[in-house]
Parts: sequence; structure tokens; C-alpha cells
Amino acid sequence: MATVFWDSRGMILLDILPKGESVNTNRYCETLDRLRHAVRRKRPGLLRNGDVLQHDNAIPHTAKRTKEWLERYRWDIIHHPAHSPDLTFSDFNLFWPLKRHLEGKKFEDKDELIGEVRDWFSKLDANFFPQDIYTRFSHGGKNA
Repeated sequence: MATVFWDSRGMILLDILPKGESVNTNRYCETLDRLRHAVRRKRPGLLRNGDVLQHDNAIPHTAKRTKEWLERYRWDIIHHPAHSPDLTFSDFNLFWPLKRHLEGKKFEDKDELIGEVRDWFSKLDANFFPQDIYTRFSHGGKNA
């Protein structure tokens, strides 16, 4: 399973879940740690401005430990109801083209597949990612 974190400039982190593991609260907080480091590396200065994260209401995303992590680093969450159409960009406009790109290709191993996915993301046109993510998804303001 792959988790993709992106903003209006492109992909920030592609996190691949090791075979046999599932996403639980501990794993999700580890992913958020990797995301925080990736933001520092790829978007210097962004963390000083306060971050806004949009994720769904899956149990690992709403668990007490995750909420504590988000509070510790002062990351705001854009709240939305379950099955919100706000997530359709990632579900349909991001993963559908990726699935079409990978369709019919054969890979020798997992590393080759991951390399192909990373390469696909790196070649996306700057206009692929919406430039007004925050205003589209925040409905007028930050939610803590």
C-alpha cells in the first residue's frame, strides 16, 4: 500500500507500507514523522507557517496518539465528513492516471515498481496539482 502526501507543487512523500504490515496508529505517526522531515527537506520554511493536513477519519488518523502528535507540531486538520468529495482529487485524479500508467507493465521486484511510481510522480506537470488546495478544501478557514 502506498500513501502519498502532496501539495500544490507536487509530491512531498511517497510512503510504502512494508508487506505484511497494516496501518495502525503507531505506523501512521511514524509516517507523519517521515512527512515532517520530507516537508523540511522539500519545502524549507513551510513548517514555520503552520501546516494544514487533510486526511480522512480512519481510526489511525483520529486516534488519541495521532491527535497528540498533530498538537505537538501544531498541524491543523481540515475536517470533512466521511466519504467527502474533497478526497476525490487523490482517489480519482491522482491514482487513476497512475493505475493507467502502470497497466500492463511487468516489474522484476517491488523496488522496480516503487521506482516507476516515483518516476511517474516526478514527471507530472506543475499544473497537475491544483494551485488552490487550501481554499478548495478548507471551506473558508482553518480548523484545529
